[in-house]
Order: sequence, then C-alpha cells, then structure tokens
Amino acid sequence: MITLTADTARARIVPLLGGGLAGLWNDGLPVLRPWSGNADPFTLACNLLVPFSNRISHGGFTYDGHFHPVAPNLPGEPYPIHGDGFQRAWAPTVTHKDYAELTLSQGEIGPFRYSATVSYYLTPHSLITALAVTNRATTALPYGLGLHPWFPRDAATRLQFTATGTWPETPDHLPATTQPAPRNGGPWTTQAPLPQDWINAGFSGWDGQACIAQGPNAATIQLTATNLPTALLYSPSSAADFFCFEPVSHPVDAHNLPGQPGLTRLASGETLTATMT
Repeated sequence: MITLTADTARARIVPLLGGGLAGLWNDGLPVLRPWSGNADPFTLACNLLVPFSNRISHGGFTYDGHFHPVAPNLPGEPYPIHGDGFQRAWAPTVTHKDYAELTLSQGEIGPFRYSATVSYYLTPHSLITALAVTNRATTALPYGLGLHPWFPRDAATRLQFTATGTWPETPDHLPATTQPAPRNGGPWTTQAPLPQDWINAGFSGWDGQACIAQGPNAATIQLTATNLPTALLYSPSSAADFFCFEPVSHPVDAHNLPGQPGLTRLASGETLTATMT
C-alpha cells in the first residue's frame, strides 16, 4: 500500500490490485468509497481501465480486415470487460509524500500487447490521475482508456453533468442502439438524485465535468477529465452505498459499433493519454 498526503487530504494506492485506489479522503470525509480489503479489485475505490473500457461482444472485433479474438476475463461474464490492467500488479517507480508513479510493463489481452503508466498527484484540494497506454504490438490496434471511481451514495447524494447523447443498454449490458439517442437536456443537467432502481447507461458528448454533491457523510466534489468524452453511470439501486460515474474514452462495445467511436488507432510505439481530477 502506498499512502499520499497533502495537508488534510489522503489517498491510498494498491499496486498489486491493478494500481487502483484504496481510498481518497479530505478533512476525514471519504471522496471515494473506501476499499473493503477484499481481493476483488471491484471492491477498490477506483480502478484503472486499460487497454479498453467495458465490454467487447462477438468474441472479439475486426480491425484492418482481420478478426482479433478477445476471450472473457472474469468468471460469470460472457464478454471481456475493462481490459486486463485492473487484474495485474503494477510496479511503483516513483514515490513521494504527495506523488506516485506506477508502471505496467507487460499488459496482454486478446491482440493487445502494451505498457501503461499511471501517476497520482495529491494536493490539499485535488487528486490528479494521469493514465497512459503505449502499443507494444507489432501492428496498429484501436485502444481506449478509462477510470472507474466508486463514489459514496446515500439519500443526500446529488449528481450534475452535461452530455449530448445517451446509450441505453440491452439485458446483457451492451448498447441497445448503434448510435446514441439525443439527450436534449434530461436528468442531471442540474443537481438531482440518482434513480431509485438500476441504471447502467452511457453518455456521449460529455463535456468532461461533473459535480457530485454529498451530505454530511462524504465530500462534495467537482470532477474533471481530459480526453475522456464518454461517461458511464452505474448504480444497482438506492439500497447500494455506492454509485459509479466513469470517465472513459469510448462507449460500451465500441470495437463492434459502426466506426468504432472513441477508440484511438495506435501504431506500434504510439501512446494514448487521459487524466481525471
């Protein structure tokens, strides 16, 4: 475990669990849902998503006229999900009181062969996370990135963000349409509570900003992201003590959507970067 401190802010990193966060606090209040200590990486406070976000259907994808198989990577999941970076140990390369850098040198899932780095910089008022992936395969491939923070949720939680389109989901959590539906305002353009029931939707044309207002049990925050124009909103129900608002580079199953929206072609040796604050 690596602990960063800056005045009353504190962050904890777990290199062996995908380089993710175990927690983030300010003035003693949680910004993210604290890690339970379970070996399941999805019990962390934030996961790193590389070399893609969310699911890839059809057993893989076609690129440059060649089909690339990608096998499922989690028990009970019929599709590969969130790449393999969250499942691997990352190596700390730089650690200071308020800064840490970690590296994954040999990521490998489906056709992807890559290296990745993440840096965490903590200030008294923010945590800046910078994630990068470099294609180490011999051929060009479509890459993506994402961050998967888990936020506290209670009756006082409110969310606000702006996006131009919505991707509804099918029962197996894939996009229900090949294009996002125009949003034209809708929920959360002003601060509003989360749904009482299940939601697992994507939002395209996100402007990279969101406000999460909390009551006395958690910290209210402003979230910003760069190079991550899609947001995924997930909450199982109001009975859950968490929800996820995930800044990602592309919609769910972008590898099999027309035009592969949001994915970036990386030739061998090229790098894709993104940040979340």
